[in-house]
Amino acid sequence: MLRALDIRDMLIIDNLSLAFEPGLNVLTGETGAGKSILLDSLGFVLGWRGRAELVRQGAEQGEVTAVFDLAPAHPARAILVDAGMENTSEVILRRVNYADGRKSAWVNERRASGELLRALSDQLVELHGQQDDRGLLNPRGHRALLDDFAKLDLSACRAAWAEQGRAQKALDSAHAEVAKLTAEEEYLRNAVAELVQLNPQAGEEASLDTRRRHMQAAGKLRGEIARALVLISDQGADMMMGDALRRLEGVAIQSDSITGLEVPIAGLGRAMTELGEAIDSIECQLAALDFDPQDLEHLEERLFAIRALARKHNVLPDDLGPFADRLCARLNALDDSTKGVASLSQILASAEATYTQEADALTVARKAAAKRLDDAMVGELAPLKMERAIFETTLTAQDPGPDGQDLVAFCVVTNPGTPSGALNRIASGGELSRFLLALKVCLTRENPRVTMIFDEIDRGVGGATADAVGRRLASLAQGGQVLVVTHSPQVAALGTHHWRVEKKVKAGMTLSTVTPLDQNARIEEIARMLAGDTITQAARDAASALLGD
Repeated sequence: MLRALDIRDMLIIDNLSLAFEPGLNVLTGETGAGKSILLDSLGFVLGWRGRAELVRQGAEQGEVTAVFDLAPAHPARAILVDAGMENTSEVILRRVNYADGRKSAWVNERRASGELLRALSDQLVELHGQQDDRGLLNPRGHRALLDDFAKLDLSACRAAWAEQGRAQKALDSAHAEVAKLTAEEEYLRNAVAELVQLNPQAGEEASLDTRRRHMQAAGKLRGEIARALVLISDQGADMMMGDALRRLEGVAIQSDSITGLEVPIAGLGRAMTELGEAIDSIECQLAALDFDPQDLEHLEERLFAIRALARKHNVLPDDLGPFADRLCARLNALDDSTKGVASLSQILASAEATYTQEADALTVARKAAAKRLDDAMVGELAPLKMERAIFETTLTAQDPGPDGQDLVAFCVVTNPGTPSGALNRIASGGELSRFLLALKVCLTRENPRVTMIFDEIDRGVGGATADAVGRRLASLAQGGQVLVVTHSPQVAALGTHHWRVEKKVKAGMTLSTVTPLDQNARIEEIARMLAGDTITQAARDAASALLGD
């Protein structure tokens, strides 16, 4: 409930403090007295879009403060908590408009953004008028209004929509991965076949390179050792030393006169023994260095194949094995992709079925609620002298979304035989006012949480119809708070609290003032509304009659 509104230096208001009450609060006054300025100022502190220049001429800044009382379960409390503020029973909005156009806002004395103000205002105040596009005339909000009227829980449908979205995203991702893998399937299969056939092992390239170097070096060393063996074997020193030993031994046998040959003969024998051992050792070394040239050829072929494959795939030779494993995994993923896509398709189909079930249930509930709303509107339109008018809540299919697949529109037929059409296009000004009032009564019958403001919603009606409008406003205000800007004496007379807005000139400056009226002042004000500039006793008597005096 709006408890207080303080306005300073806004347009033609210099300093104004208003204390509002529960029930039907009525503001009256001559046209141009400043009633719209009050609404502009309230809209400013609530963060609504409005006039660009609001600061009173000559002032450095304009300021508006609004104080609201919050019921224990009021949704504005949750907004305060989400903004990091204390959950209190009172919320104070203050906003300053500087002369240079800058704006600053505070919520409970903490700096706040315009976004926070608007979020709070959606839960605190509703403004309705014949040209209001924030409320009942905006077709985009009709579904939410019907859902609120039906007290529908949309959580299951929203959860099903989210799950369907996740399933669709997963399937799309799987299709994209399959397409990517399919595009490189030939490469994968050829590369995997090549790697599997070669089967390179970690460390193999270095081992093969070492063996190759050893074999190449062994070829050169073996030739030198073989030539050395030739020089000391049967064709070399061994043969000559054997001949020399045999000759010396022959001489020693043939002649006893020659002495001293025992020493060289013994020396040659020892040398022959040593030479034989050397020959055996050299032959062992040659055997150790012996290899098949074809082995070197095969070794080089494998070494070069490993290196070529590493260059081809731009990896290190030792990484060919893990690289092959990764390619095999991708190839297996491609081979399993059909099963994966089929499984995800089933999940999506199940999610779609669940969403369709929830959305269809909402459609059924909305159709039933639409029938109840239309019936309720019949009961509200008759006292407003519109018993021949028809109100119809239409549901048509639209693209599915988190809140279902229904497009809701409030349509009317003002005269029998005429076509049905959108509320704001078919009804005239006076008819539109009554339609809006009846609709608001039906929609908010059990929801007095917001302060409702009606800006000249009774324009274009009078007499008994105006009285019916006033009674509907009074009914709407029971248990809540309604503010009405009106030119209708019948509506004004039904208010529980009454303020008069008027212009006054002080020191050559035009200012707007708002005065709370007691019973006698109310009689004078309503008499003025009935009679005009000259208030007669008959007008006062009529005003007293309207007030029930």
